[in-house]
This record gives sequence, C-alpha cells and structure tokens, in this order.
Amino acid sequence: MHIVLVEPVIPNNTGNISRTCSVTGSALHLVRPLGFSTDDAHLKRAGLDYWQYLDLHYWDSFEELRAAYPEGRFFFASTRAKHNYAEVEYRADDFLVFGKETAGLPEELLAANEETCIRIPMAPEVRSLNLANSVAIVLYEALRQQGFPGLA
Repeated sequence: MHIVLVEPVIPNNTGNISRTCSVTGSALHLVRPLGFSTDDAHLKRAGLDYWQYLDLHYWDSFEELRAAYPEGRFFFASTRAKHNYAEVEYRADDFLVFGKETAGLPEELLAANEETCIRIPMAPEVRSLNLANSVAIVLYEALRQQGFPGLA
C-alpha cells in the first residue's frame, strides 16, 4: 500500500504515520511543501527507531507523484466524500491520499476525483479525526481486505 500526505503541517502526525507505514510495509509519500523540517525532533521522536524500515518518497507536487504512477489507483480521504472507506475494494498497490491537517485536500483535487473520494463515518457535529488516526483506520481496512499480506 501507499500512503500519501499532501502538504502535512504537524510533525508528530507525520512521525506517527511513518511508524504505521513502517510496521505495515507501506510506502509513505510526502508531497511538498511540508510544514516542518524532516530533521524535526518531534517528527523523529514520533517515528521512534522505525525510520530505517520506512519506504519514504518526496514529491514536489501531487501531479509529479501521479505522473510517476500512471496506472495507480488513488483514493482521496475527505470528510465531505460520498463513499464510505470500508465499502471500497482495495488492492495491494493502491494509494491512500490525505490532506494537510488544517485544510484537508484541495477542492479542485477532490472535485476532479469525486468517485474515488472516501470518508470515515463520524458524528456530524465534530470536524474530523486526527490525521494519524485516519491514516491508520483506512490503511488497516485495506490491509484486512487483503488478508494482512506479509504481516504476522
């Protein structure tokens, strides 16, 4: 699986997500600009000693990433999406795309990919889940559907 963070701003979230990617064997793609330095102590501490196991990629834009994987299937997480994340049939090389903590994914990206936008059900009176939690929820559902390949 591939996790994509578009312009993340909170180093602790990215650190926690890097740890989740490490323990699941998932690639992590960071799309610039980042709201922190990758040398940030909070980022490193949140990822603990898992950095050596992380398949990490940096991109200057989402378009650059997508062009590198023209056959890839991309699913875009949004609180406003129509499709429930658990109703999608995921494949091993799918890309799960998440936006920055403060604003989510750009509206034009969501509008252009409406049929592959997914949401996590939640109470309507709250704004959203934490980004690291959202990534873990969707990623583990995708892995569950595949029988947790390569995981003990």
